[in-house]
Amino acid sequence: MNILLVYPKYPDTFWSFKHVLKFVSKKAGCAPLGLLTVAAMLPNKWKKKLVDVNVKELTDEHIAWADMIFISAMIVQKKSAQEIIKRCKAQSKTVVAGGPAFTTGYEHFFGVDHFVLNEAEITLPLFLKDLKKGKPKKIYTSKQRPDITKTPVPLWSLINFKDYATMAVQYSRGCPFNCEFCEIIVLNGRVPRTKTPEQMINELQSLYDTGWRGSLFIVDDNFIGNKVNVKKMLALVIKWQKEHKYPFKLSAEASINLANDKELMQMMSLANFYKVFLGIETPNVNSLKECGKMQNTTINIPEAVRIIHQNGMQVNGGFIVGFDNDTESIFENQIKFIQQIGVVTAMVGLLNVAPQTRLWHRLKAEDRLITEPSGENTDGTLNFIPKMGKEKLIEGYRKILSTIYSPKNYYKRINTFITSYHPTAKGKIHKEEIRAFLKSLWRIGILSKARLRYWKLIIKTSLTKRKALSAAVELAIYRQHFERIVEKIVKPA
Repeated sequence: MNILLVYPKYPDTFWSFKHVLKFVSKKAGCAPLGLLTVAAMLPNKWKKKLVDVNVKELTDEHIAWADMIFISAMIVQKKSAQEIIKRCKAQSKTVVAGGPAFTTGYEHFFGVDHFVLNEAEITLPLFLKDLKKGKPKKIYTSKQRPDITKTPVPLWSLINFKDYATMAVQYSRGCPFNCEFCEIIVLNGRVPRTKTPEQMINELQSLYDTGWRGSLFIVDDNFIGNKVNVKKMLALVIKWQKEHKYPFKLSAEASINLANDKELMQMMSLANFYKVFLGIETPNVNSLKECGKMQNTTINIPEAVRIIHQNGMQVNGGFIVGFDNDTESIFENQIKFIQQIGVVTAMVGLLNVAPQTRLWHRLKAEDRLITEPSGENTDGTLNFIPKMGKEKLIEGYRKILSTIYSPKNYYKRINTFITSYHPTAKGKIHKEEIRAFLKSLWRIGILSKARLRYWKLIIKTSLTKRKALSAAVELAIYRQHFERIVEKIVKPA
């Protein structure tokens, strides 16, 4: 049987980095880990091809070759996913769909023959068993949480590594916290399940053996959800990285209580982590309590960010406006807060109501839901009725973005970050990094309106903290992307 796995297109979003990929001569940010893992679960005798629409066109010939087409998507990809499904059905192909977009909203997709929902380790074997009998069902779903120590190594052979800026692996699923707006516990539960340390080393080795070097993102929604297990795993990763001369620079998502665990931060630093994304959300304590993010109410956030920076990891932060407890003062407060803590890559979004979350159920009961979410909380759209009023909220949101991503404030944050940053990342400088730096000299240092700030940053960092130069250059390049995204959001309708 010929199996075509298709990954839909991402729109131009905050995290797509579409406008800076040209600096490193890549076509997409990250490889489709979910589909690569599903491919490894399918029978070995089946022939498999993968088309990531973010890196190449899905042709009619691709579709004609396939006996069955598997599609996985997140909500933000739903438009592209539906277009792909329509094209496949036009050639009378059997379409199988799974992943977050389908798990929380399969009823919004048309033309899918079989939905394999929730976690594939449970539902995919059920589908394959029925398929072998010739009696596959329409929907496969399960509340059971699988043992991910049985999850196979992704089928890396299906992709061209040269297309991507970073690779991805998964260590755990689930998060111990219960934030009202978060769909993670809906998809993966509140009890973090982890892979074994040896399993993770095997996955790192599998990537190393392909020849991949450079950035590696651990996609867990909370990498430190199970601190006991993660420390056991990190002990082996530290050893493996050292033995292999640090081929990977690691990044992950975590909760802010990371700053309370000195041992964990030191271990992550020794394992060559250089970035961590934190859901900081808001300086408004009442809004934090409203959404159930209690872990953020018991910690000094500016100090926590500074501590993590001192341990060699750059903090990327998620911020939200639009909570019921937000007043009109939140916009200026968010601006001051973001500038103060020196989080350069600040993803500020409007509160987004994801399907089946506690927030979704509450606002549905209050008759405040408007539409389904876009899946992209930085696109300036709302899918609920805010207490502040739609016009005031969107106007204030646009003010935040236009202010913090202005050249003056953006470069000021870079300098604040570098002041507290103690870089510890090890390993070789890759040719893509050199290429990006050289391109930045021309595109930012000569052509950009921010060229004077760029040169001031480069010279100052070179003289005072040379080890932070690569981070400074990267952040300067990132603004080329963020500037485009902000322009698209703040421009008049």
